[in-house]
Amino acid sequence: MIGIPVRLKTAVSLVLLGLLTLLAGIGQLTFWAPAETVTASAPGDSKAAPLTVITQDVLAHKGGPKQISIKGDGKFVLAVGRPDDVDAWVGKTAHNSITGVSEDGKSLQLAGTDGEATAPSPAGSDLWVETENASGQLDYTFTPPASGNWSLLLASDGTKPAPSSVSVTFANDATMPWAVPLIVIGAILIAAGAALPFVNKFTRGRGKGPRANGPLGGGSTEADKETVGEDAGAQSNKDIIGEDTAAEDTKKGTGGGPALRISLVATAIVTALVGGTAAGAQAAETPSPSGSAIPSGSATASPGVTAGAQAVPVLVDAQLKRILDQVAGAVAAGDAARDASKLAPRVDGTELQVRTQNYKIRSQVATHEARMPVRSSKLLGSVISTQRTWPRTVIALTQGDGNVVPQVLTLVQASPRENYKLKSTSPLQPGTSFPAIPLGGTAQLAAGDKSGLQYSGTEAMAALGDRLTKADSAFKDKLVEGTNSPYIADVLDYQASTVKSGTNGNFTFTHTPSPADTAVFRTSDGGAVVVGKLDFDFTSKPKADGDTLTVDKAAAVLAGGDSTKVGLVQTFSESVAIYIPPAGSTAPMKLVAAVRGLVGASFK
Repeated sequence: MIGIPVRLKTAVSLVLLGLLTLLAGIGQLTFWAPAETVTASAPGDSKAAPLTVITQDVLAHKGGPKQISIKGDGKFVLAVGRPDDVDAWVGKTAHNSITGVSEDGKSLQLAGTDGEATAPSPAGSDLWVETENASGQLDYTFTPPASGNWSLLLASDGTKPAPSSVSVTFANDATMPWAVPLIVIGAILIAAGAALPFVNKFTRGRGKGPRANGPLGGGSTEADKETVGEDAGAQSNKDIIGEDTAAEDTKKGTGGGPALRISLVATAIVTALVGGTAAGAQAAETPSPSGSAIPSGSATASPGVTAGAQAVPVLVDAQLKRILDQVAGAVAAGDAARDASKLAPRVDGTELQVRTQNYKIRSQVATHEARMPVRSSKLLGSVISTQRTWPRTVIALTQGDGNVVPQVLTLVQASPRENYKLKSTSPLQPGTSFPAIPLGGTAQLAAGDKSGLQYSGTEAMAALGDRLTKADSAFKDKLVEGTNSPYIADVLDYQASTVKSGTNGNFTFTHTPSPADTAVFRTSDGGAVVVGKLDFDFTSKPKADGDTLTVDKAAAVLAGGDSTKVGLVQTFSESVAIYIPPAGSTAPMKLVAAVRGLVGASFK
């Protein structure tokens, strides 16, 4: 009775070993498992600076931080912006940059940059997509507001030290690669051990019975029969007394007994599974190639100049909406009070000039028409440039209360630390559609760039100037307006009727483009839309000495008199938008939007 005890001992050993292996695998997934997160902290001995920058490399580490904890003295602000915008705003100011995470994952890498000791407060800047205000401490969860790279800027008021006590918590990507293999191996060993005692039942007599034929495969002889009978009887007796057959099997070349065969099979299966799972674990630990983020340090060659070809719009929708709300609020306050000083924070250039003079005229001429209100409540479309240098120009198409037709609003940001200001407004011409603009931002062209276009922006503005000045302009059929659009026709009629009715005066009219106010953007069809300004000068001179010219009421307010014997020059600013077809198109250019406003009048 030896075979059964040996098999039982082997089975018990396999089960015990399997249980231990299984528990080891489960333990690696439970009480031995690594922490779910790991926290890295900035060094505490950093030099104080008015600004702290957390770069894209940190925000992209291990798929992004779960939480950023910041401590500072008093109030501070956290701002989210594009890396090149943050770098441009920081400029030459001294700052600390948190640029990465140490190899052990416990420390943040911090670099200090010397420079100017103070900066303006970044709070309220149009560069930021989001801001968070805090006092003393802030636990912040970063979520990318849009695709592309981002950085964070920390500051107090620009004069006091910015928070430098920063810790970032990431998901822990440490793994226990042997957990699953151990669980699989343990389960196999337990199964093998449980099956071993029953092996003899299914393998008894295999490879031991009499052969049907003789030693060479022929018919059996009498001697063979006797031998076979004796062997069978002996085998039967061995089975009865339970004698171990392993040695005999080995001698006869049967390949080992049942227990050995099961052990070999189990070993082969375990080896295969271990090899497969280990390879899988190794593959899981090997980083897969992926698109690398543009390092924040390489985002700009110098403040405000983008290095590389990262074509991202200068504003996201949330920024544009916030800017428009503030612009509309400033214009509403100025219009209500007829006070140009209330416009200053958000209005500049042509629009500031026109509204300032409009307030002055309306204070003395009650019938003078007010400028159309600026609204942000209904944004119909926008033109957002991917040009990341300054000045930056964007266009918004809005229509709200008091806007009979949509308005084309042109906003310009002169430099990184300045906010966008409304430079011009012009109503969309009746019956005209604004050109379609590519989603996700569009290219801004130089005013003189004619590539892929019928005309450059400079040429289109000059064509409009000629078209408005001469009834028989060479561009009469090359630059048109819609059948319901009155601007060009009205200007020509006004000039013709003035000449006809002014019997005692000589009149000249010029419409001169302002190159500094010209901006050109690609449209979806390969054409372009150009926005700009023309200076419309209307000069009146008496025909003869002693003749008197009567001055229009609005011009009289600005000129300081209602008549003149020496002549008068009136200046209007014309804000316009023109569509330029792509090269090869037979369609003419089209005036999209236009309006004029009196900005000056003086006696000669």
